[in-house]
Amino acid sequence: MVALGLFLVLVLTLVAFGLPVGSSLALLWEGAAGDKFGIARTLVKATPLILTSLAIVVSWRAGMYNIGGEGQFIIGNVCGAAAAKLCWHLPGPLLNLVILLAAIVGGAVYAGIAGLLEVYRGVQCVISTILLNFISVEVLSWAVSGPLRRPGTTMPESTPLPQSAMFLRLDPQSDLHMGVLYALLSALLIYVFLYLTPAGFKLRLVGESASAARANRISSRRVQMSAMLISGGLAGLAGAIQYAGIAGSIGIDTGQNWGFLAIPVALLGGLHPVGVVFSSVYFGALFAGSDNLARFTPSGSMIVYVIQAVAVLAFIGFKTLIDRRKLRPSEVSA
Repeated sequence: MVALGLFLVLVLTLVAFGLPVGSSLALLWEGAAGDKFGIARTLVKATPLILTSLAIVVSWRAGMYNIGGEGQFIIGNVCGAAAAKLCWHLPGPLLNLVILLAAIVGGAVYAGIAGLLEVYRGVQCVISTILLNFISVEVLSWAVSGPLRRPGTTMPESTPLPQSAMFLRLDPQSDLHMGVLYALLSALLIYVFLYLTPAGFKLRLVGESASAARANRISSRRVQMSAMLISGGLAGLAGAIQYAGIAGSIGIDTGQNWGFLAIPVALLGGLHPVGVVFSSVYFGALFAGSDNLARFTPSGSMIVYVIQAVAVLAFIGFKTLIDRRKLRPSEVSA
């Protein structure tokens, strides 16, 4: 049902842009899954979306509405690049591991700031994470223009990683790398954590009803702080995977809005790890396909953003309708 709805949204969007539906769908399919290169592009585009969307799932399930995935993604990149500069002498595989760990810790600490502000000072996470996004952009600009800038150049970018420190390519002819497997493994681990462990049950209980959690002597503060740390770590990991999997260096345009895009992707995935994987692959395919469509029409690159907006609005409307039907008539009229 959801897949059919998303397909109809895609068709209606193409019609709204005045594009021929048949040929446009063919171009989208060719770019996203027409051959092994299209499939690789789709999976590579979906990888940061999976991780940043999982970050949204964990925090939102705990009642912490983290809107700062973009900032945590950026800080993950900065911390990964800083670790690479400090540990440049290490062998490639070990340097790669250090980058991943530094990015996870950086993202977790950055999200932890917002967590502390809410659970101990009452500052809403929505507000603090949005503001922290702006700070992260300034931190990135300072880092690539100063301590992390590549020696011998005035360009605001870091020194490219040695090839030995980049992720192993699963296909030498494409950009498909090991980070894709890390993202899928992360989704599996988050599913196990949320639905098969006592800690995950406590997290979901706190998000559903803080009063019920308190009645069961569960520390909401501790659970929510843990959720924010895990959430930030996932977003930071997404940054490291983009850094060590594709880019090889960081610059002013490192963010690319992956953290913001994760919000509608997570919502369409039902805030569930498995749903997030399918939703991310769908939008990864749209990104890969729209790149191909953009070669033939100037509006091709904008389609994915319109589809995201329409799909989320449709999802919210549908969910509201279902929720209202569950209420008694007297409650609806009230």
